[in-house]
Amino acid sequence: MKSSIFRKVMITTDGSECSKNAVSYGLELARLGGGVVYAVYVVSTDYFSSMAVDFGWESMYESLKKEGKEALQYICDACAEAGVPVEPSLLEGHPAPELIDFAEENGMDVVVMGTLGRTGLNRILLGSVAGHVVMHCKVPVMVVRGKGSAGK
Repeated sequence: MKSSIFRKVMITTDGSECSKNAVSYGLELARLGGGVVYAVYVVSTDYFSSMAVDFGWESMYESLKKEGKEALQYICDACAEAGVPVEPSLLEGHPAPELIDFAEENGMDVVVMGTLGRTGLNRILLGSVAGHVVMHCKVPVMVVRGKGSAGK
C-alpha cells in the first residue's frame, strides 16, 4: 500500500553513525510513498568564523567537503540498493538554518535526521542542530536517536 504523504523525503547527514541510523527510516518513508529521497549535507562554516586566514582553512574546507561527499554517497548507495530515487545536495553555511531553508524552499514533506540524544550540560555546551530544526522548521521533522543514546 502506497502513501502519498511522503513523496519528498529529506534525509540530513553529518556522516555520523547517528545520521546513518536515520537513513533506513527515511528510505522506508520514501519507499512507501513512492517518493524521492533528498540527501543533504551542510559543510559547516561555523569553524571558519574564528579562524585566522593563515591557519590553512582552505585545506580544512576541502576536507569537510570530501567528508560531505562521502556521507552523501552512503545515502545514495542505500537508495540504489532499495530502488529509491535520490537527489544529493552539498550545501554550505550554518547547518540548522541551511537545512530549514532547503526543506521549506523545496517543499519537502518530511525531514529525517539523526541525533545523539544528548541531555543536560552536554546539550547546552554542544548545542543541537536537530533541536533547532525541530523548533524552527515548518516541515514535519522525524528525529531518530542513535544506538546507545540517552533515554534508551
